[in-house]
Amino acid sequence: MSEAPIPLVDLAAQHEEIAAEVDRGFARVMAASAYILGPEVAEFERDFAAHCGVAHCVGVGNGTDAIELMLRAADIGPGDEVLVPANTFIATALGVQRAGARPVPVDCDGWFLMDPRRIEERISPRARALLPVHLFGQMADMAAIGEIAARHGLWVFEDAAQAQGARRGGRGCGGHGAAAATSFYPGKNLGAYGDGGAVLTASAELASRLRRLRNWGSERKYHHPETGFNSRLDTLQAVVLAAKLRRLDAWNEARRRAAARYDERLAAIDGIELPKTLPGNEHVYHLYVVRVPRRDEVLARLAAAGIGAGVHYPTPLHLHGAMESLGYRRGDFPEAERAASEILSLPLHPHLTAAEQERVASCLARALAS
Repeated sequence: MSEAPIPLVDLAAQHEEIAAEVDRGFARVMAASAYILGPEVAEFERDFAAHCGVAHCVGVGNGTDAIELMLRAADIGPGDEVLVPANTFIATALGVQRAGARPVPVDCDGWFLMDPRRIEERISPRARALLPVHLFGQMADMAAIGEIAARHGLWVFEDAAQAQGARRGGRGCGGHGAAAATSFYPGKNLGAYGDGGAVLTASAELASRLRRLRNWGSERKYHHPETGFNSRLDTLQAVVLAAKLRRLDAWNEARRRAAARYDERLAAIDGIELPKTLPGNEHVYHLYVVRVPRRDEVLARLAAAGIGAGVHYPTPLHLHGAMESLGYRRGDFPEAERAASEILSLPLHPHLTAAEQERVASCLARALAS
């Protein structure tokens, strides 16, 4: 009998751990029939803000909405430019475009993060903000980015969708810029049972504007002083997120232990470059990303062996058809392009066993040797 597949992420194991708590929460919401902006939403917003060390959390419909509304709350829109990493999921740039602004890519560094050394060459008179992405579970160099922003009078925002629970210099997401957008897509370290998102901020002014923007421009019923949107975190999703938030620190620690096991087992394999942690970061390993030669061949061999590896991301931001209007070409961001051809995400989640990791490592070694 063949061995069972090893998934990239095991959401079934997560659900099994919290199922009883979620069932009780769902029953409570259904009895009250408070499905939209119910008390569980406010409770989760308060607790997640406290976990991140900021004053305010505003739940929205998804992570892309979080980016768009965060920028709109700062009056960033048509005619403005927002600098983003060339190595990121396309939602970062789409959120900028949906706010009416133009995304401007910046090449990545050896940690796959926005390279502070490349930022100033991308700043034009139309630039209004820097939007680094905390990628794969660790934060960008926010001190260096903040210094550059201060010199040029720019806003600093954070895309924190892959760094829930991560810290840099002791501060969490939302504590380094004006605000941080995050996604609660199911596969995130803190994931819902569907779409969801939030904006974290220390600013009462931004938080108040965000609460209006997510709710048709209104803070009280039938009073709409500005144009807004319908983008609210569902109460049922808040129940799921609250249950997972209570376990987030333990789950992130389990991710770090799994990453350490990979580090130890994979170090002796020729042809593989292991993940690196930027000094000052507390990594939460949303993904365990290695570099390998002949990546697509290796990925195919792992898939044939039942190993659910993946690629995050196979196409740099500037080479997507959706970004064609920006006018960039292959070769414009060489580090992001090289990463896109070499990176490989191995299975990693809080419930991954040492035996499963041994099998992943053995299959990877055979794939590289062949």
